[in-house]
Amino acid sequence: MRAKLVRIGNSRGVRLPKAMIEEVGLGDELEISVRKGEIVIARVKKVREGWAEDAKLMAKLEPPGTWPHAEPTHFHLYEHEWPMEDFGIKDE
Repeated sequence: MRAKLVRIGNSRGVRLPKAMIEEVGLGDELEISVRKGEIVIARVKKVREGWAEDAKLMAKLEPPGTWPHAEPTHFHLYEHEWPMEDFGIKDE
């Protein structure tokens, strides 16, 4: 889609179609950046967005304590019992 820059005070802006805004899920605040000569407009992600899904994926791939460079702490070794069934591992 082509658009024209419009004057907004001393600045210039672009009008975005409502359907495009809704499709991407843009709110009142945006992330704007320049990458390789292009202006990128993105929605602001919520704090910790996607962390739960990432943690579940990591647990499926590697159980806690086996993640690369994971040094067990006193808590891990002596103070906590990991419920391995939460990570899809049956205790045998």
